[in-house]
Amino acid sequence: MNIQSRFAKIRGFTDQIVAPLEAEDFIIQSTSDVSPAKWHLAHTTWFFERFVLIPHASNYQEFNPQFDHLFNSYYETIGKPFARPNRGLLSRPTIKEVVKYRKYVEENILNMLNQADQELIKKIEPIIEIGMNHEQQHQELLLTDIKYNFSINPLKPAYFNDSSHDDSYTSDMEWIHLEEGLVEIGHDGKGFAFDNESPRHKVWLNAYSIASRTVTNKEFIAFIEDGGYEKVQYWLSDGWSTLKKEGWEAPLYWEKKDGAWFYFTLSGMKEVNVNEPVTHISYYEADAYARWAGKRLPTEAEWEHAFSNEEIEGNFAESGNYHPVVKTDSNYNAFGNVWEWTMSPYSPYPGNKPLEGALGEYNAKFMANQMVLKGGSCVTPASHIRLTYRNFFQPEKQWQFSGFRLAEDKK
Repeated sequence: MNIQSRFAKIRGFTDQIVAPLEAEDFIIQSTSDVSPAKWHLAHTTWFFERFVLIPHASNYQEFNPQFDHLFNSYYETIGKPFARPNRGLLSRPTIKEVVKYRKYVEENILNMLNQADQELIKKIEPIIEIGMNHEQQHQELLLTDIKYNFSINPLKPAYFNDSSHDDSYTSDMEWIHLEEGLVEIGHDGKGFAFDNESPRHKVWLNAYSIASRTVTNKEFIAFIEDGGYEKVQYWLSDGWSTLKKEGWEAPLYWEKKDGAWFYFTLSGMKEVNVNEPVTHISYYEADAYARWAGKRLPTEAEWEHAFSNEEIEGNFAESGNYHPVVKTDSNYNAFGNVWEWTMSPYSPYPGNKPLEGALGEYNAKFMANQMVLKGGSCVTPASHIRLTYRNFFQPEKQWQFSGFRLAEDKK
């Protein structure tokens, strides 16, 4: 598939995600962590306009010069971004105007690609590649943010209707044992990767064991019922402070009614399926559970080494589930379903160099106070994920589709 077709396909999937929304749904921003759907549509369009069309398309006319301020996310080197917590205050531009903006930029990108000579193609293809992967990141964020925005509504509206019920039982948790040794992690330079995945480098790993699957709702309920949210000995200091401040008693979106657990999903409120992977877990909760279970979380290097030969297949956004599914087979299912917390802080690999110019802000500026997650989730596009992909969030964040698997030092 050529780059024009891939560009059109990725942009089309974004349109597919927002198709079920009503006009009122596009402007909600229920917390500063999320963004309105309208902003996601405009920002991903701005990225192509700002980094491809403006510097490289001759005689290009900006759709609206004011959008350069409104829809810049965090690129301080090219201007002052509009404050993130205030994105939901923008009733204008309208959704119709944002849709026109998307079409205008798409047409200009495709015309540019169709008419460009080889010298220009060499300059712009790497940037368009980043832009397409950037849009796929926002497809995931769109679904994640829609869920949070809908969850605060007492009506508990459904983004889509799904009345199916999975009676499957999850496979038993087994342990994968790996010997000590010098291993390589990081991207090998073949195909696309973000700058934070490089360079490939050697890491010494002591012998360890890693679980064959992620922790389930049933297993996490056992932690809750054993007073896991009430026993300080399982919690990191910052985690315990956050628990007290936020009043955590269970994963995000969970409610207990008449002795049964329910959770909010993108298809409304449902009774918790105990066999599914637990999700919407913060790093602090994952770490506390691991301590309670007498285990620990894997490091980023351990996770990547353990699943280096696994096929990238699983429950991704294209399935349309937008929710974790029960693991019933004997495969490790390292990819899809839920992002998996590791115990590794998000920091640069040895010898890492950010991209030059404003795109150097894409990843490098966030390498502090965040933890690495691996593997992708049920709202990650399948073509977007890689073994070496490094997702990252602050340890208190719950709104992403994040879960975890256990590890331990090999005895």
